[in-house]
Amino acid sequence: MPPISSPRRAGLLVAVSVLALGLLAGCTSDPLAAQYRSGDSKQYIAGDGTVTEIPLADRTAAVPFTGTTETGASVDSTQYLGQVLVLNFWYAGCAPCRAEAPALETLNAKYTGNGASFLGVNVRDQAATAVAFGTSFGITYPSVIDTDGAVQLAMSGVVAPNAVPTTLVIDKQGRVAARILGQATAPSILDTLISSTVAETG
Repeated sequence: MPPISSPRRAGLLVAVSVLALGLLAGCTSDPLAAQYRSGDSKQYIAGDGTVTEIPLADRTAAVPFTGTTETGASVDSTQYLGQVLVLNFWYAGCAPCRAEAPALETLNAKYTGNGASFLGVNVRDQAATAVAFGTSFGITYPSVIDTDGAVQLAMSGVVAPNAVPTTLVIDKQGRVAARILGQATAPSILDTLISSTVAETG
């Protein structure tokens, strides 16, 4: 699939209303809130694939976070400053997370050493489960074990990752530049979001 041109991409990207996101259960117009209230048994709130891009002028301050990966390594958001960071919220029992894993790893391989890094945020599992998932799906980038919700909380004031999976593109200054709410199985859209953020000079 060829790269999405600027006009086509503009048609795909939703007008930015990220800063107005509230608590999941309290946002009556949010389809995620409707899923939450419905009480179905999916065990996750499924995103609808909505893509949101935040123009440079509308981005807020950098979002700091720290954590520990599945291998016990410490992670600090400051270590990613100067490059683009792709932050993917997931857990092993989430079917859409499993479905999108190959696409994420494909893009991780493309951008390693080319301006962007990938970091998972596992919202539910213990380290051993995350390691097993990485082995099964060939994932080579690390994941923060965020069962205490620290990274999720850090992001909630800017872009609340209401659905699992959610993928955020963080710019070189540590600010949220884009979000995919839900499964990212087709690499082309995320690829475009990453490449355009890598190319930014502001």
